[in-house]
Amino acid sequence: MSEIHLPESWLETKLESLTTDISYGYTASSSSDLIGPKMLRITDIQDNKVNWNDVPYCYIDSDKKDKYILYKNDLVFARTGATVGKSFLIRNTPPEAVYASYLIRVRTTSDGMISFLAHFFNSNQYWKQITEFSSGIGQPNVNGTKLKALDVPVPPLAEQKVIAERLDKLLAQVENTKARLERIPEILKRFRQSVLAAAVSGKLTEEWRRKNMQTWPDEEKKLGDVIELAYGKSLPSKSRSGSGFPVFGSNGEVGIHKEKLVSGPFIIVGRKGSYGEVTWSNQSGWPIDTTYYVIPKTEANLRFVYFLLQTLGLNQLNRSTAIPGLNREDAYGCSVTFPAINEQSEIVRRVEELLAFANLIEERLNDTIDRVTVLTQVILAKAFCGELTAEWREENQELITGENSAEALLEKIRLERDIRKKLMPKRKSKKAPGNKMKKEVISVVEALKDTNKSMSGQELMSACGYPSDSDTEKLEQFFLDIRTSLLEEKSIIKLERTDDGQDWFELAETEIVKES
Repeated sequence: MSEIHLPESWLETKLESLTTDISYGYTASSSSDLIGPKMLRITDIQDNKVNWNDVPYCYIDSDKKDKYILYKNDLVFARTGATVGKSFLIRNTPPEAVYASYLIRVRTTSDGMISFLAHFFNSNQYWKQITEFSSGIGQPNVNGTKLKALDVPVPPLAEQKVIAERLDKLLAQVENTKARLERIPEILKRFRQSVLAAAVSGKLTEEWRRKNMQTWPDEEKKLGDVIELAYGKSLPSKSRSGSGFPVFGSNGEVGIHKEKLVSGPFIIVGRKGSYGEVTWSNQSGWPIDTTYYVIPKTEANLRFVYFLLQTLGLNQLNRSTAIPGLNREDAYGCSVTFPAINEQSEIVRRVEELLAFANLIEERLNDTIDRVTVLTQVILAKAFCGELTAEWREENQELITGENSAEALLEKIRLERDIRKKLMPKRKSKKAPGNKMKKEVISVVEALKDTNKSMSGQELMSACGYPSDSDTEKLEQFFLDIRTSLLEEKSIIKLERTDDGQDWFELAETEIVKES
């Protein structure tokens, strides 16, 4: 990422420097039975969503559960397999759940930062590194060590929050636009069907008939009265020359051969396999023995016959119990209306005009969808090189300098990581009796005021009312209190570390003055 020019107020660091936890998931068999918490797997994450109702359960010992439990704003990352690098931010409080061993959980010190990272994990800057990390091996894999070494741009925290908020809004707009565009092909499909239905029922040319003093036929005919469905002829793949005329199977063109069986243009109808499928060929060709080809029995515009056949539901006429197929006698029994030849020609002209219009819309739609898809990465690239917030930085210098700078942010994170490391109690294999919280939890400031002396981290945790075997949620609460009091409120200070490696804390002068 070093080739990207970052703003002067930004830094670049390794992911490890921004996180408080990067941990592997839990190994267990999943179950549909409620035998424990839910177990989030890679396959449960689809289209950046998790349907928690479909996530299975797993058994886990109670003394291990805290280590793997998932909370709001946890970011999980797929470390192996075809989806390596895929990530998911848990934006809302999940049901009680742990995460599976093929996932890695990432945690940071603030919601703004984890949201910023979640967006970065979708950028090309991120994916380029993941591809490099996982290339050259049989099974793509990015382990925790590689993930920690990921290069990440680091704006000041206030700017990270602005970037995350803007990306939430902009990318949601992009996705909504893309979703609306992707619904249009279905609308065009229904439009084409309605055009053909209007064409063969006479509605499309009602005004034309009035002007030309013609009437729509009162009587219907059977399809077998107006066309013949002739059998195609076998032409094995090894016998096809590879040049000349197209060879047609039931689902369209399947090869090329130097000889033709039918002069074009002609219509092919699937007999076996993709039975009932109707294909048009402008040139001569060879329909094989899994098809029929159309021979008109009366004066007809062949293009009108092609449109007519598409409205008959021939693919619904299968009677075979083995290989799906269309019996031509069933097709011959379909009722059709055959107008005069001049009206058939007018119908063809109008249908082709309307279908050409639909095709043009679809062609432009595909180009638009491609541009919208690219737009996501354009926006992300601008976000993570600083362009998206350039004006905001100019207007908010006080929020990106001094104690709000990126340098100060990294130092705060380093300090909190250090505190967590020193204060994290060693877990016992069995909980000692009477280890439950015996008094109400109080703040670190209140604890220091009550004791009126300096305390080590372990002493302070106990004085605040936290038991030595506090679960992860309680520890998070204590660490947050330490961080807020030390770095934001500045109501306590951290003393020089003692020889035993412990951090010590005492009230800041301002709190002592207030107390006196």
